[in-house]
Amino acid sequence: MRKKLKLLSVGQITSTHGLKGEVKVYPTTDDPEVRFRELRDVILKTPKEDIPVTIKSVRFSKSLALLKFEGIDGIDAVEKYRGAYVCVPRENAQKLGPDEYYEADLIGMDVISDEGEKLGILTKVMHTGANDVYEVETDPESRRSFLIPAIKDCVKKVDTENGVMTIHVMEGLLS
Repeated sequence: MRKKLKLLSVGQITSTHGLKGEVKVYPTTDDPEVRFRELRDVILKTPKEDIPVTIKSVRFSKSLALLKFEGIDGIDAVEKYRGAYVCVPRENAQKLGPDEYYEADLIGMDVISDEGEKLGILTKVMHTGANDVYEVETDPESRRSFLIPAIKDCVKKVDTENGVMTIHVMEGLLS
């Protein structure tokens, strides 16, 4: 059984905004406006530590969320969180519907064909207009990879407990 992350990212701080301690956050959640308006307590995940904070206010500008945290006032106080991930504990994450998965649970999965051949490891999820696309790395040394569409004709089974995705290799997919 695969170990699941305890924290799930809902966004990443890209920069500061203004002088009063707001930050710009690039959302990594499906419905940012709804999700960020519901959030109150989050964890800022930096390379060195996890910092629990409370969101004081939320507003939106273009595709970014602008967040203000309680007790973090001024540009100097918030600058050190640039690049940090805004996370929630898994138990506070939004509930998933059928055939929905947290991106964190997909990354690192073994990808096998429906004939049992190991094809590689899922390394990236790309969000396109019609459907998501998964990047599968076949050789870590050469960084060779291929893309698979996240559609039912291609993705046959996703086993998040064991970290295995089974796909049907459609004609032309690997060439």
